[in-house]
Amino acid sequence: MSGQTQQQIEFRVANLDCEHDAAQLKRRLSPIPGIHQVDTYPRAAKVRIVFDPDAVKPETIEEHLASAGFPVVKDRELPEPPKPWHNPKVITAATAGLLLLVGFLMGRAGVPEPVTVVVYVVAMVVGGYFFGREAIEELVHERRVGIELLMSVAAVVAALMGQPAEGAMLVFLYAISEAAEGYTEEKTRSAIKALMKLAPKVALVRRNGREVEIPAEELQVGDIFIVKPGQSIPTDGVVVRGHSSVDQSPVTGESIPVEKKEGDVVFAGTINQHGALEVRATRTVADNTLSRIIQLVEEAQERKGERQKFVERFGAWYSPAVLLAGVLIAVVPPLFFGAAWTTWILRATVFIVAAAPCALVISIPITMVAALGTAARNGILVKGGIHLEMLAQSRVVALDKTGTLTRGEPQVTDVIPWTTDGQEPVDEERVLLWAAAVEARSEHPLARAIVREGQRRELVPPPVEHFQALPGTGAVGVITDRRVLVARPSYFETYGALPDALKKRVAELEDEGKTVVLVGVAPATDGATPRVVGLIALRDVLRPNAKEAIAALRQVGITRIAMLTGDNPRAARAIARELGIDDVYAELSPEDKVRKVRELTARYGHVIMVGDGVNDAPALAEATVGVAMGAAGTDVALETADVALMADDLEKLAYAIHLARRTQRVVQQNLIFSAAVITVLVIGALAGRFTLPIAVLGHELSEFAVIASGLRMLRG
Repeated sequence: MSGQTQQQIEFRVANLDCEHDAAQLKRRLSPIPGIHQVDTYPRAAKVRIVFDPDAVKPETIEEHLASAGFPVVKDRELPEPPKPWHNPKVITAATAGLLLLVGFLMGRAGVPEPVTVVVYVVAMVVGGYFFGREAIEELVHERRVGIELLMSVAAVVAALMGQPAEGAMLVFLYAISEAAEGYTEEKTRSAIKALMKLAPKVALVRRNGREVEIPAEELQVGDIFIVKPGQSIPTDGVVVRGHSSVDQSPVTGESIPVEKKEGDVVFAGTINQHGALEVRATRTVADNTLSRIIQLVEEAQERKGERQKFVERFGAWYSPAVLLAGVLIAVVPPLFFGAAWTTWILRATVFIVAAAPCALVISIPITMVAALGTAARNGILVKGGIHLEMLAQSRVVALDKTGTLTRGEPQVTDVIPWTTDGQEPVDEERVLLWAAAVEARSEHPLARAIVREGQRRELVPPPVEHFQALPGTGAVGVITDRRVLVARPSYFETYGALPDALKKRVAELEDEGKTVVLVGVAPATDGATPRVVGLIALRDVLRPNAKEAIAALRQVGITRIAMLTGDNPRAARAIARELGIDDVYAELSPEDKVRKVRELTARYGHVIMVGDGVNDAPALAEATVGVAMGAAGTDVALETADVALMADDLEKLAYAIHLARRTQRVVQQNLIFSAAVITVLVIGALAGRFTLPIAVLGHELSEFAVIASGLRMLRG
């Protein structure tokens, strides 16, 4: 029985270049039995279909796509636009232009007018075939008056009013612009194509004791593949043998190669610099980091910002209004003021062409798509035009501390022996040795830092018995005949007040931004209160470019920077002072961070929240724009954030904001330019100063100017 199961399949298809193509494809596929949903991505030349495999097979869907004029592109590659001499739209436009020239020459040669009229009409029919058909389909199926209909009406009216040459010229120029649309779309796809070319087509795999070359798509999780110097890594994995430096810039935007050794993670599309690596695959090609990036960028390019949505809504009523206004201009003056019908019908025709909003409608999407692709090429995933707009408008940034401003890997900075009056002193090495021995059983980041410091000093910790973790506080264990306690100062105070000198020393260290743990010992048998024998101070290491990143944020117009952290206030304030951060909110739970983001939004307006995308997910969701750091290979970060910085580089945020503001400037310029051209053309049309060819030429030149302006964003 059919209809019980559903599957999803994606195809790359040719000839899917615009919203009209998308609508046509949906109309052709949706009625087919067994197809439940059709989602189109014209900017990625991709269609996603949900279907019932019992009712329709993938092969049948491919046949339907081909018959609808959207043949499937093999190997999931982005389709190349046809060569101009194989492109039907170019051929019909060129034929219309040739016929226009023939008609003009025939007229100059004295050929009878009926003959030249026939030539011009044929030019109109040939050149207007594609956009005229689009106009009718849009009107019939979607009940919409689009720009194509305005142009078709204007051409037909011009011919009927005795100006077939002008009508043919209109058709020729508009057909040329329509034919160029696919090549413009191809330009905006350059970033996606560059990403797709990063991954190699084949992989060298070790199977059954032999090295064999297989298509990269056949790699399975667990396969061991070999990457030689200069080769790209075919999929995500973990290095099992070898040492090399890997250029990760294609994925993360990092300019400096990263050293990789056994146990390190590598990403698809990155380039092995020197030394062979043996890697165990952790993801298939279809699911690796590079594929996820490509998918997210493609989907982001389809998501529209508020400005684009407004312009599209505006265009939906504007085009019918232009057509209605044209009719009124044609009939009102002759009917009520005795004006000449021919004069005002021709002016109305010129007005319809002059007022058509082509440049206005295309001014935003072309710019946004180019900017999103450029961001991805630089290791920044922005999940749609709306987030690019919000980045540009935001003036406040809230930063998580651990993992964002710091590496999230605390290091021991001080080991200080502490002697109580009358007690035998303990040296620095012994304090660290006891602490490292106890903490060796703990998984806490501070514990691991103490153990690493002991290893760095080549200390050999003695065995520990009766180990017990004290959650959120420390740990305790028995070493020979001593009970050793390693814990926060607050825990020691449960045994009694700490000496003032000790509390003062702890406070001094915390004022330096350090976290302090105390080491205490007591006889293992009598349950006595542990006496403090030493202090160990630790500090999370700042990222090398943290200061530069904060300065870069100031330079791109961020006026307020806040730190949100679960760390103690003293440590947080010390780091804030060092980096020049304005506001510090410490000892925050995830819920507290959400509340603070809400407060900052109420006080300052749009807020950008930057975190690791996992622990900070609620705060990222609450912010105007949530930004995840170091998202490469991290599914949760990629899914949670509005913007994902693939590398652990906060300076990329400043670049993203700069790119967003530049994008908004270009959009603004395009909108003003488009509106200005329309205004001038409309005034000229109504005043009778512009002929139809001038209106058409102004209209098409403004469209190409806006496209060229938007494509500037591809330069990064």
